[in-house]
Amino acid sequence: MESVWQNHKMSLIALAVLVVAVLSTLIVVPETQQAVIIRTGEPVAVINKFKPNQPYGKTGAGIWWRIPFFDRVEYIDKRVLPLDMQPQQVLSTDQLRLNVDAYARYRIIDPVKMVQTAGTIDNVESQLAPILSSVVRQELGRRSFASLLTAERGTTMQNIRKLLDTQAREYGAQVIDVRIKRADLPDGTPLASAFARMRTARQQEAATIRAQGQKNAQIIRATADASAAKIYADAYGKDPKFYDFYRAMQSYDTTFAGDGGSSQMILSPDNDYLRQFRGH
Repeated sequence: MESVWQNHKMSLIALAVLVVAVLSTLIVVPETQQAVIIRTGEPVAVINKFKPNQPYGKTGAGIWWRIPFFDRVEYIDKRVLPLDMQPQQVLSTDQLRLNVDAYARYRIIDPVKMVQTAGTIDNVESQLAPILSSVVRQELGRRSFASLLTAERGTTMQNIRKLLDTQAREYGAQVIDVRIKRADLPDGTPLASAFARMRTARQQEAATIRAQGQKNAQIIRATADASAAKIYADAYGKDPKFYDFYRAMQSYDTTFAGDGGSSQMILSPDNDYLRQFRGH
């Protein structure tokens, strides 16, 4: 073995140098990463860049070449990343202090811009985190506490996402979603008084609805009575005898059948109330 080394020493050294040189030119880009090739401080290529709806396994991931000593590779996560906000207090429009905790989800869609503006994922998060806090505070400060318990909360989240996404684009990122983990009142008297105000407001709203319903019912009954009176008047004008007969039948029905037929009346046979039974 020693003789082989002595006889082929230079050849083996040259082969080793060649192997190291070849290996230094190869880079492996995983499916979950984007790679930015930086040459002399400037991005020159992007490998496995994120593309919407791109099927897994048919991306640009795999083995690639680079120029040793000249090219530097910056790997950037291609997956959806979380962005947490530090819990903070927000003053709502009804002067309630809310304990708010929120988070966002984003991804890097322009790795070159991200490298040029922020450099790393950590720097992107450090830039976006205070913006998320500011946008949440600004948007929730325009809402009442009660609105966060209704469907209006979804609209609030969309507004926050749009505002944060506008800022994130400056760093090559796209905000996919924003969610509030919690938005509630501090424990103690403020919480109890807030629920009392909400209960009073709901009771007032219910009373208003009932009053409006009663008003509408009275209008409907008055309209129906007026229509009935007109119909009776028209009937009397066309056939007074039939009208008189019809009204008498209604009176009999109300008097004798209104309480289940248990009413008793003592009348003389020639009483005018029974004239319809006498046939004249």
